[in-house]
Amino acid sequence: LLTLPSLLVVSAVLLALEMTQAGDVPAAQDTLIGQASSQAAGAAISSVPATRPTSPAPAPEVASPEEEPAAEEAREPQGEKKKKIKKKKKPRKPLPKVEGTVTIAAVGDIVMGTPTYGFPPEQGRTFFSGVERFLEGDLVLGNLEGTLSTGGVPRCRPADNEEEESFGPQTCFTFQTPPSYARWLKRAGFTTLNLANNHAYDFGPSALQQTRAALVARELRHAGAPGQITLHRRGKVRIAVLGFSTYGWSADMRDIEAAKALVKDATKRAHIVVVTMHAGAEGAQHQHVQPGVESFLGENRGDSMRFARAVINAGADLVVGHGPHVLRGMEWHRGRLIAYSLGNFAAYNTFNLSGPRQYSGVLKATLNTDGSWVRGKLVATRLEGKGIPVRDPAEQAHKLVRKLSRADFPNKAVRIDPRGRLLQPKE
Repeated sequence: LLTLPSLLVVSAVLLALEMTQAGDVPAAQDTLIGQASSQAAGAAISSVPATRPTSPAPAPEVASPEEEPAAEEAREPQGEKKKKIKKKKKPRKPLPKVEGTVTIAAVGDIVMGTPTYGFPPEQGRTFFSGVERFLEGDLVLGNLEGTLSTGGVPRCRPADNEEEESFGPQTCFTFQTPPSYARWLKRAGFTTLNLANNHAYDFGPSALQQTRAALVARELRHAGAPGQITLHRRGKVRIAVLGFSTYGWSADMRDIEAAKALVKDATKRAHIVVVTMHAGAEGAQHQHVQPGVESFLGENRGDSMRFARAVINAGADLVVGHGPHVLRGMEWHRGRLIAYSLGNFAAYNTFNLSGPRQYSGVLKATLNTDGSWVRGKLVATRLEGKGIPVRDPAEQAHKLVRKLSRADFPNKAVRIDPRGRLLQPKE
């Protein structure tokens, strides 16, 4: 015989079953449905005796934040679409404010020899001796043309003459310097090498990887891969370097919106953002910066002017160019400096060095930690003999950049005084 409490329990269960079949889930059953769903989802709960449906079920124990959405879904009424709960990304901590200045030294194209045309004397040990005293700063940046590698498949056969304009599908240059030469870059004072250029892939992907490994082995940073932000720390100051070109193995300067997005990301990670670009047509006839897209031997070589101004608008503090193998003019944009091409800095027996091709320089810039300009200078250099960099006492670089800047940017041209100092336009 059933006792009175037992009869009451049975009656309650039968009533609940009738209401469930009718499509109406009473509040008393929410606990049981929730328990079953929670158990199916893997939530840890205490068991509740079936003879005591009115007793409240203990709340599920959440073992970790990742399990919390499953527990929440288990408590939703049946028949309703479950909402997906997305994890919110933790906001990046704002950069700590720091005071002080950052010194940057930057140069153009560097080739330390290649088997086809030979290597510098003393296996490169003294290659930078004539200019290394100028390669000092918190960031010392150069554009490494070619690879630090062995083996691989060259993308083309050697050229028939020494003109860099002879690049073509059947006749072009490929540069391959021994990985051990990375030590001369380190000894000279470089901290970062840009690999966003047309020669970084001369011997395929394995050679590019060897180049990166050779630099890292000497504690040198590299920049220029797609999406890459290269960070430096100098005390509490953070400096970001981004390299761009028009080739698939690098960040693409032709995609202006993507470039701006990458720069904006860099501004959240660093106090100073430096952009370097390998762009523009090549040769003595291409000293001037042309508005619009430049092409060379059928290749799109980018819109240097549009790109440089866009990345500064996005937050870059300095833009350094190379690629045309000649010096180009410099301009100010929103108080930031754009050097459109620093020419051939060091190129052993590889490029035609006649006329303006032999002149280059070391750009020195001192910036406040908010990116504003403090002072700067262009140290004039030239290539001697087969392409060894030395200080140029005639300071031809000053004359060339002064003239080109006035011609191409009459209202925003960089002024260069007799001592090589870079000055902003007179107000």
